[in-house]
Amino acid sequence: MESTKPSFHKSMGLLDATMLVAGSMIGSGIFIVSADIARNTGSAGWMILIWVICGFMTLTAALTYGELSAMFPKAGGQYVYLREAYNPLVSFVFGWTFFAVIQTATIAAVGVAFAKFTAYLFPFLDEDVYLLALGDYRVSSAQVLSIAVIVLLTFINSRGINSGKLVQTTLTLVKIVSLLLLILFGFMALKYEVWNINWLSADIWSLRKLNVDGTFEDYSTFGAFGAISAALVGALFSSDSWHSSSSVAGEIKNPQRNIGLSLALGTTIVTIIYILTNLMYTGVLDLHQMVNAPKDRVAMRAAQEIFGPFGITIIAVMIMISTFGCNNGIILSGARVYYSMAQDGLFFKKVGVLNQNAVPAYALWLQCLVASLWCLSGKYGDLLDMITCVVVVFYVLAVAGVIRLRYTRPHLPRPYKAFGYPVLPIMYMLMGTTFIVLMLIYKPNYTVPGILIALAGVPIFYLVNKKRNNHV
Repeated sequence: MESTKPSFHKSMGLLDATMLVAGSMIGSGIFIVSADIARNTGSAGWMILIWVICGFMTLTAALTYGELSAMFPKAGGQYVYLREAYNPLVSFVFGWTFFAVIQTATIAAVGVAFAKFTAYLFPFLDEDVYLLALGDYRVSSAQVLSIAVIVLLTFINSRGINSGKLVQTTLTLVKIVSLLLLILFGFMALKYEVWNINWLSADIWSLRKLNVDGTFEDYSTFGAFGAISAALVGALFSSDSWHSSSSVAGEIKNPQRNIGLSLALGTTIVTIIYILTNLMYTGVLDLHQMVNAPKDRVAMRAAQEIFGPFGITIIAVMIMISTFGCNNGIILSGARVYYSMAQDGLFFKKVGVLNQNAVPAYALWLQCLVASLWCLSGKYGDLLDMITCVVVVFYVLAVAGVIRLRYTRPHLPRPYKAFGYPVLPIMYMLMGTTFIVLMLIYKPNYTVPGILIALAGVPIFYLVNKKRNNHV
């Protein structure tokens, strides 16, 4: 008698996987974080260099992950890689942190970003419009809209992988084309006097703090390293979720080839777009205009210079499309991680079950619930700042895992081997570790809480593991 147990449908091709990677990366960050990067670096040269460093790190990690994805083409991606390279404790701590904060708080933050920019078109949806007040606690219309969007996207993805991939591929293509058109029109509207101020100044490579009032402050040697790491936080956050296609390996055609290729293509596309977008900013805005952009919305300030008053509407629509598509990608991919944890007996049993549409619906709806709670808490932004350092810790561990597996399990089939091995993986490990150390030294208030959240997963693992063993 044949089993009727649902199994994943391999329906995602290379284009779908690449658009999942690119679409999950491009959210609202590229439209905002350049203001903070400009404040921390104080020069156009250093601002672009931060994006180049970020792009190099992301692409290097993606090329290295290609080897892992070819070796272990299973749903769960990074969770599976850490388990195979190290042990269940390491992978569980990642999975716990991913579920508790990394993925769910990101979904909340992207959802609220969608609502904030929707409010430019419909002011009654603004975050300052409160629908409920209980003492000092308030719920805004933006929070309610963000939850509604998360619920809608979760429902779409619960209907099957074809529904999720259609939304993802379509919206990602739209936002890539939109960004390229923004870049094109931006360069067409280039102001030579602004470009010359940014790029022909003698201080083009001076690393210093740029204050809102236009004054500069020089850094000490150690302070300069802290400024670089602080600037990288925004860039790395804007480039995160680049590993999304690895999480849905069970639904990708020819995963040994297409996952690694989608990681390389997706991260390359986004890196080029991000660098070109920031170059465009420096052609229409001087650094003082960037750091003084209302609520750091550099793209809106640039669009006003390019398109006039109508520019705000153009960017608002672009960010709505961008954040909607971004959330679809991270909702789709995140649920597969919890599914893999449940398959290992380390999460709620039902989370490891596929519904009649061959998707982990329980995992999707549980993720939706936690993300919605983060929306209501209003604390997702603080948590994301705290967790950036921990995210890089797990990336460094996974990249190091490639080297470790070469020695501990040399006979495993490797359909694809990491490009530039061992030089590029070692470079990433050095750069990532340097970033982590600098953040611990210069931004302990942001990094220590994130590490504590991750370490809380250790006792939870032993409790869950003990319970699992008692039931065996």
